[in-house]
Amino acid sequence: MIKSKTFQKFDPSRVPSPCFVIDEVAVEKNLRVLQRVQRESGAKVLLALKAFSMFSLAPLFDRYLSGVCASGLFEARLGYTEFGGQVHTFCAAYKEDELPEILSISDHVVFNSFSQWHRFQTIIQDAKHQRPELQFGVRINPQHSEADVPMYDPCAEGSRLGIPKSEFAGEHLKGISGLHFHTLCEQDFEPLSRTLDVIEENFADVLKKVEWVNFGGGHHITRDDYPVDELIKRIVAFQKKHSVQVYLEPGEAAVLGAGVLVAEVLDLTYNQMELAILDTSATCHMPDILEMPYRPEIFRAAEKGQKTYSYRLGGQTCLAGDVMGDYSFEKPLQLGQRLMFDDMAHYSMVKTTTFNGIALPTIALWNSDTDQIKIIKQFGYDDFKDRLS
Repeated sequence: MIKSKTFQKFDPSRVPSPCFVIDEVAVEKNLRVLQRVQRESGAKVLLALKAFSMFSLAPLFDRYLSGVCASGLFEARLGYTEFGGQVHTFCAAYKEDELPEILSISDHVVFNSFSQWHRFQTIIQDAKHQRPELQFGVRINPQHSEADVPMYDPCAEGSRLGIPKSEFAGEHLKGISGLHFHTLCEQDFEPLSRTLDVIEENFADVLKKVEWVNFGGGHHITRDDYPVDELIKRIVAFQKKHSVQVYLEPGEAAVLGAGVLVAEVLDLTYNQMELAILDTSATCHMPDILEMPYRPEIFRAAEKGQKTYSYRLGGQTCLAGDVMGDYSFEKPLQLGQRLMFDDMAHYSMVKTTTFNGIALPTIALWNSDTDQIKIIKQFGYDDFKDRLS
C-alpha cells in the first residue's frame, strides 16, 4: 500500500533523476500529530537525526518539536548549529577527543556503559562546571525483545546496546539524572506498553532516583492506525507515577509517507525474465532493501504477475545483489520512463553512499498544496572525489 499519498498527483519528470523529493505539507501533517502528543501528554518530542537530517527543514521542525537527538559528534553539531531546541546525544561508545565538544553542545548526554561513565569523570565534571544545566543519563537494556528483525533488535542476546539490570549492582548513580531505552522498530503502541511494564517492574528502584526517562524511537506515532490516545494516556500515567519527564525520539514517524525517490529506466534486458536497470541503486541509495530486507512499493506497480508485464528492477552497480525486487506494470516499461519508490524520506537519505562512483540523488522539496518545487541540493563528481584521498 502506498504511504506517500500526496505523490499520487506528482509528475516525476519535473525533477532530475535520481532524486529524493520531500513533501513539506506531508511532513507538517506528521509534526502536528507529534505536537499533539507533546501538548496533551506533557512529554517532549525530539527529531531523531539518524533517520532524517534534512536541515533545510529545520525551521519547520523547530515550530513543532522540542529539539533533536544525535548519535555522535557530527549529528550533535548539526543539531546545535542548524536546529533549535534541545540536543540529546547518545553513542554506543564515545571517543575521548570528541567528548568535550559533545558535552559543550548537548543538553543531555547518555552513556551506554558504566565503564565510560566512570572513565570520563574528569571531562564530565569539567563540562558540568562550565555548564551546570548539563544532564547525564544511561541507556538501559530491558532484555525484552519486541523487534521482528534480529538486526534491529537492541534487546537481542549479547546486544551491545544498553546496560542490563544486573550491571546496576553497586552503582550509586550519583550525577545521573535520567534513563534512556530504545527497543522498538517501526512499531505500534502495544510493544511499547509491554516494554514499559517490564521496565517498571525490573527497574523500579532505579526509577525512584531519576528525573527523566527517554523512551527512544521506533514509534510509528503518525501512522493512520496508531492509537495516539492510548500513547498519551500511558505517558501521563507514567510521568505521574514516577515523577519524571518523558522524552520521545521519533525519526521515521516525523517523515512517514512524506517522500519518494524518483528513478529512471536506463536499460531493458532479458535473462530468463524481463530485467530493467535503473539510474538508482539499492546498495547506494536504498540500503535497507538489502539490510532489512524489504521490498519498497512503487507507484502504479504491483507484485510480480499481478499486472500484465513483470520485471526485475536493479541498479547500476557491480554488486550482483543490487536488486530492488520484482514488480509488474500495466504497460511495458520504456527507456527513459520515470518510476517513484514510495516512503523514502526516512533512513534512505541518510544512508546513501557513492559505491562504484554512483552519483548521489538530488534532493528536492515539494509543496503538495502550492505544487511548487525547490531543488535543495545536487551532487556531482567532487562529492565522490572529496570522500577519498
